[in-house]
Amino acid sequence: MADAAPALANGRPSSFRMKGDIVLALGIVAIILVLILPLPKWLLDISLALSLSFSVLILMTVLFVEKPLDLSAFPSILLISTMIRLSLELASTRLILANGYEGSDAAGRVIEAFGSFVMQDNYVIGVIVFSILIIVNFVVITKGAGRIAEVAARFSLDAMPGKQMAIDADLSAGIINETEAKERRSELAQESAFFGAMDGASKFVRGDAIAGLLIVFVNIIGGMIIGVAQKGMDFSKAADTYTHLTIGDGLVTQIPALIVSIGAGMLVSKAGVQGTADKALFSQLSNRPQALTLSAVLMATLAVLPGIPAFPFLLMAGTASLFAYNVRETRKREQGAKAEAEKAAQAKIPVAEEPISKALAIDTLRIELGYGLLPLVNSHEKGKLTDQIKGLRRQLAEDMGFILPSVRIQDNLQLPATTYIVRIKEIEAGRGEVRPNMLLCMNPSGGKIELPGENTREPTFGLPAMWINPEYREEAHFKGYTVVDPATIVTTHVTEIIKDNMADLLSYAETQKLLDELPKSHQKLVADIIPSKITVTGLQRVLQNLVSERISIRDLPTILEGVAEATGFTNNITLITEHVRSRLARQICDQHANREGVLPIVTLAPKWEQAFAESLIGQGEDKQLAMPPTQLQEFIQSIRKTYEDLAMKGETPVLLTSPPVRPYVRSIIERFRPQTTVISQNEIHPRAKIRTVAQID
Repeated sequence: MADAAPALANGRPSSFRMKGDIVLALGIVAIILVLILPLPKWLLDISLALSLSFSVLILMTVLFVEKPLDLSAFPSILLISTMIRLSLELASTRLILANGYEGSDAAGRVIEAFGSFVMQDNYVIGVIVFSILIIVNFVVITKGAGRIAEVAARFSLDAMPGKQMAIDADLSAGIINETEAKERRSELAQESAFFGAMDGASKFVRGDAIAGLLIVFVNIIGGMIIGVAQKGMDFSKAADTYTHLTIGDGLVTQIPALIVSIGAGMLVSKAGVQGTADKALFSQLSNRPQALTLSAVLMATLAVLPGIPAFPFLLMAGTASLFAYNVRETRKREQGAKAEAEKAAQAKIPVAEEPISKALAIDTLRIELGYGLLPLVNSHEKGKLTDQIKGLRRQLAEDMGFILPSVRIQDNLQLPATTYIVRIKEIEAGRGEVRPNMLLCMNPSGGKIELPGENTREPTFGLPAMWINPEYREEAHFKGYTVVDPATIVTTHVTEIIKDNMADLLSYAETQKLLDELPKSHQKLVADIIPSKITVTGLQRVLQNLVSERISIRDLPTILEGVAEATGFTNNITLITEHVRSRLARQICDQHANREGVLPIVTLAPKWEQAFAESLIGQGEDKQLAMPPTQLQEFIQSIRKTYEDLAMKGETPVLLTSPPVRPYVRSIIERFRPQTTVISQNEIHPRAKIRTVAQID
């Protein structure tokens, strides 16, 4: 492939790469020579076919461009096509006036064919058709395209300052670099220049139409004068011959003008180019093999029409086909070379091994489902498990002030079909079993459920329950039972597990995120406290102590204020936490108050307060609880009996202790009754309504 060097440069054939400027210059010189020197008939036929082919190529190219700047050289193309037509009109006029007396083929067979085919031996028809083409081109297409270009140029200039400001803003924000900014500014300037140039270039076609009318008038009147006065033709013969030739000439030049006008109208409704004109012309006109192929097909079709000479159009069709084939083959070679180069480059690059760190990554929170529970995730019904987990994250954020990490849900084929497991940091934190197509029914009173079904236990709290078919839902509601769907059961279980393990989920990164997301008005408070008074790790420990007892940390500014106060007299995390709890007294009391707004409490008898105080050993911040096991067992039995009796009465009170012993009492109770809240007397808000319901004797 090394020998198959790319034959395209900037999208044009290599034959034009080095000598395109010379070819363009020779073409312009040839146009000027046609204006001066007479053309033989055969050369005029080829030139007229070239003009028509060039017009069709322009139109086909316009059809395939994606944006105006892809054909930004169109104003120059329009000027050149107009010059070609005008020069050929002058050459044909010279032949008509000089040789018109010889007959209808005096100006070549192309003009004769167009005149005969369109007029059908009736020059009145030819005059009418020619006039209609002039009107359509001059009044409709050219005028509309010019107006579009004028308005587009005006709007483009008006919008330029705003677009430049947008480019500067993107550059300042780092969205683009300096090179991209320069490219955008250049494209913006080229777009404005393009529409401005198109506004002026539309005058070329209008002038061409006017020139066509004048040339027709000159050919008919001048030809008749020459035929009658100089060549001795009778008036009717001269009128028929010169009108036939003139209308054929007008049609063969105005049809390409009409085609180019259509292309201009299509392009301006979709902007400059950098480089010389030859680069723009040859790169943009010969870069699309589809346009060349369609042009060749159309030329070949014209060649087989009755009366039209086949050779000029077949020549143009063959030339266009050759160019199209050349471009396609060159592109194939380039793509092949590029693909091999990429393949060789990839072969040199060693396959990157998967980082070992990926094997060390763990899921903070994961739910594993047996294959029979996959419908809970894949179902399109409202309330599916994924939707409820999303709602759970939002609810925890509102209730606890803690944004739960993303929950990963995956299947586990090693589990029984109806079993699920909740894992926290890869460790199993809970599991349960649900029936995906059934409902869980529970009796709030604790009595027997009088419905057909399968007896079981609710997985979250272990309460007696029954699996029932969905058809018994209404009957269960009528009897006052609580009915829960499987997705809600899993979500409830996950909620309780998260609340029990929230301290483990509150990582250093989550703590820093909470601080960063505080409003700007509280950032000064954060700066005053961290790290001068307490580190982020120390604050994390305080927040973990709070959430472990299900105290919301949503009011983080108040917590920070409490930390700032406590660090003035201690560095002990437990004592700092206790002081923060006292600052959150209103929140704690409101959280545990009943429907009447009353806080039910259970107090410790003085003997237990004294027993805990006397069991604390150590000095200062190193105090520890050293209560005899028999006395500790007696305390546990007393707590259990008291709270079981209160539960039978529907009470869920908090346990009230003195501030010094509260952390130690809580450390004991959380081992056998983690749902029991323990508060100190400092955490009772002055305006809270309290009611003592029992005492631990």
